[in-house]
Amino acid sequence: MKNSMSWLQIGVVSLCFLLNFNDGIDVLLVSFAGEHIMKEWGLNNAELGYVFSAGLAGMTAGCFVLAPLGDQWGRRKVFLGSLFLISVGMLLVYFAPSLNALLIFRFITGLGIGGILPNLATVASEFSTDKTRDFNVGIVQGGWPLGAILTGFMVAWVFPLLGWRATFLIASAFSFALLLLVYFFLPESPGFVPESKHSKTKIYELFTPEYRTSTILLWAAIFFGFLTLYTLISWVPTLAKQSGMPFELATYVGMTLNFGAFTGVFVMGLTISKIGIKKTMTLFFIVAFILMNFYGNVKLDYVINLILVFFIGFLVQGGFNSFYPAATRIYPAEIRSTGVGLAMGAGRFGAILGPTVFGLLTDSGMSVAGRFLIFSLPILVAVFLLHKIKSKELS
Repeated sequence: MKNSMSWLQIGVVSLCFLLNFNDGIDVLLVSFAGEHIMKEWGLNNAELGYVFSAGLAGMTAGCFVLAPLGDQWGRRKVFLGSLFLISVGMLLVYFAPSLNALLIFRFITGLGIGGILPNLATVASEFSTDKTRDFNVGIVQGGWPLGAILTGFMVAWVFPLLGWRATFLIASAFSFALLLLVYFFLPESPGFVPESKHSKTKIYELFTPEYRTSTILLWAAIFFGFLTLYTLISWVPTLAKQSGMPFELATYVGMTLNFGAFTGVFVMGLTISKIGIKKTMTLFFIVAFILMNFYGNVKLDYVINLILVFFIGFLVQGGFNSFYPAATRIYPAEIRSTGVGLAMGAGRFGAILGPTVFGLLTDSGMSVAGRFLIFSLPILVAVFLLHKIKSKELS
């Protein structure tokens, strides 16, 4: 394959970036809205954790049920179906009459996100040259924190004027626009082979002797990575508000976390091209562990708080996103959507567990230092497990 990318390839990778941008909008909206949701329905911290985890549960189901269909029906059809679920789910949140309804609507939205995210990595990989593959797969993940950053600006403007529900209406409209864009302009991926002889045995193939050990280690590593990542994403803005920060400044904390994440994803992509996936994740996660514990143990003024949150987002998101190029390298094209999708699905049990446990520990009275120690340890476990994967394509 030639080293330079065509305009079609560049356009498809850019569209994948936008689709991930859309997912960042959705996931962070509920985080920014957390304090307002608590007040509207009189929720405690544990119940807010259920709201966070409902969307994550949907993502997990989407990774298991929808994402593997990219290997059977095609990547494009999964994109369209997933975007429809995301758009409708966000629209329904605007009308949510109760906590139980909100949980259902968040699950529907998460279902769509879970279907689309692994296939974004797959499509970006299959439309890239071999030289640009790891970088492009990593960079596509940068759309997520960028969406979160711009969500922060939207929230700061819309919440005071129209309330938290209006932001979901705006996000739904944007998602429907992307649905039309995919329908008219996205071709099927060159890596998809219709009616492949492997179409009925794809999940089984992940556990053949060639891939079994790599699959189990990858699932476990992503589980521990998600445990830390989604706890930070879900709770950092709320913790800032609960610490007494003014609403605007607390919103900036969430935006700063995601600006760090966005920057970290780009640096991660460049670093992988220089030193490889395993060394990049090790570097990012070890430094993140140190900074998270410093953050939890030292009382900081607002400026130092923002700086530290930036680097925590930079390192945790940047390190975690190394899993996407890693997963696309481990599996061949005919089982790539299934392999990436199920790995992210299994890992998302960590994303479900983390925010809920953090809320329960908060209600129990555990110190911030104790909570940050507990939730910084999983990223060290993730690094250890990644290094145990012996795939010849993974360095």
